[in-house]
Amino acid sequence: MAYDIPLFNLNFDEKEAKAAYETIKSGWISTGPKCAELEQMFVDMWKVKYAVSVTNCTDALHLCCLACGVGPGDEVLCPSLTFAASANCIRYAGATPVFCDIVGPDHINIDPEDVKKKITPKTKAIVVVHMAGYPAKMDEIMAIAKEHNLKVIEDACHGPLSEYKGKKLGTIGDCAAFSFFSNKNISTGEGGMFISNNEELANRARLMRSHGMTTMSYQRASGHATAYDIVELGYNFRLDDIRASIAIEQLKKLPGDLEKRILVRKRYVENLSKIKGVVVPFADCTEFTSNYIMPVVLTQGTKEDRDAIREKIHAAGIQTSVHYPAIHKFSIYKDYGAVLPQTEYVTDHEITLPMYAALTMEQVDFICETVNKAING
Repeated sequence: MAYDIPLFNLNFDEKEAKAAYETIKSGWISTGPKCAELEQMFVDMWKVKYAVSVTNCTDALHLCCLACGVGPGDEVLCPSLTFAASANCIRYAGATPVFCDIVGPDHINIDPEDVKKKITPKTKAIVVVHMAGYPAKMDEIMAIAKEHNLKVIEDACHGPLSEYKGKKLGTIGDCAAFSFFSNKNISTGEGGMFISNNEELANRARLMRSHGMTTMSYQRASGHATAYDIVELGYNFRLDDIRASIAIEQLKKLPGDLEKRILVRKRYVENLSKIKGVVVPFADCTEFTSNYIMPVVLTQGTKEDRDAIREKIHAAGIQTSVHYPAIHKFSIYKDYGAVLPQTEYVTDHEITLPMYAALTMEQVDFICETVNKAING
């Protein structure tokens, strides 16, 4: 069905179309000057030393694991309440994901206390996901990592320009990954970015991004090199200049877009706080955040009750979603035997409401009224 109020909207106009057209006209459409320009924008906006553009966030996470030395025999701690890529990247590197619980319905990020319990001599790293663009408890996570000599990989796909105590998400751990998927704050259809302040990690990511080659096509075409060597078994994780040119325009819009989302979020919290039977995760967060999605968690009922409530909301012309089915419940991971009560509760009781900068206050009010009727009659 076509929804009157969709879950998200694409913040595109003629700027993205013109950027793609001009890149095509330039005659260079693969990894080249636009990718370099995009990487420099990340360096400048995130105040980070290194940025490496890649095909998507999954590949960026894969590179994070490889750059951090994750490999066979290692264990990597990660949440289950996230998209599967956050765990799959660990498997790609030959290691084993160890699923950790979340704090609870009011803070749906990885729980540092559960992280502590699950560290073993095999633990090599922690993958932290900043759900919905809200920061995990990074002081605690970094203290644990320092104590046990662990790498910290930030899956910041939800949080471009989100902050934690004055630092941009993605700049706190050893390295981080961002997403340019179609429904993300920065959208190019597919695409992603690896960032780090560690030169060794960044150099390894850049090498592995393109088959382990010492130079790339654009360097050779520009006269900066005439040959290349392959020094490691790498991958084809290169972003192309067409999508990089679109991402550049999206980045220019991002600060203004996020300011509008703050107002939408504020109106949501004001309305939802008055509705019986609903918890708004991160309601007390005062950090600057991307407000990528608008999750709410029901305080009672079953998964089936949640689904029935979603159907009532859909009948009013409002699209919803669920973020996310728990990874440890998928067929490929259920034999790992993870027991995560908080994650499982939220998985069965979470509803994601529409969130984007173009939402009007009247639409937010209507959504909240509909949610209240669906829950409380």
